[in-house]
Amino acid sequence: MAATIDNGVNVQALLDAREALAGAPEAAQFTWRTSSKWENGVHSTTSIKNFFGLGEEQSHKTEAVFDADHPEIFAAEDTGITPIEYLLVGLANCLTAGVASVAQNRGIQLRSVESTVEGNHDIRGMLGVDSDVRNGFNDVKVTFKIDADASPQEIEALVAQSQKRSAVFDALTNPTEVTVEVA
Repeated sequence: MAATIDNGVNVQALLDAREALAGAPEAAQFTWRTSSKWENGVHSTTSIKNFFGLGEEQSHKTEAVFDADHPEIFAAEDTGITPIEYLLVGLANCLTAGVASVAQNRGIQLRSVESTVEGNHDIRGMLGVDSDVRNGFNDVKVTFKIDADASPQEIEALVAQSQKRSAVFDALTNPTEVTVEVA
């Protein structure tokens, strides 16, 4: 008898959702929202509670609140991580969730999944020192360490499929139209 694989992902629910949304593309249109409030200096708090999806307003079980600031070496209070570090958090979480989901779907038992995400950033652009230096990351590197009942090739395939389906990876690696306006 084959061992039951349990990585904590309800793959059947994901597959059912995929099937249902294939026939109802309008329900697949989601709007994710955050609300940010300046506190002091370069410190702000951002909250996330509501979003739109499946044709109606939705709410998370609880509101999440995140502090963003800059380190003391930037003459700030260091009350939270920098905004650009939040991009790394999102990428790590999205890819890791994908690895767990793909492993569950492929019948691969995970024992541990760890990742390190590093973004190299020349801050001269952001500070206005050199207008030829971009404001964002120069490059980002994700390194996974995965212990699973799988061959190295199967583990590489898990990561590749996770990367292929990651919303955050896509948003970081492809142009996304961003509009900024004053209300």
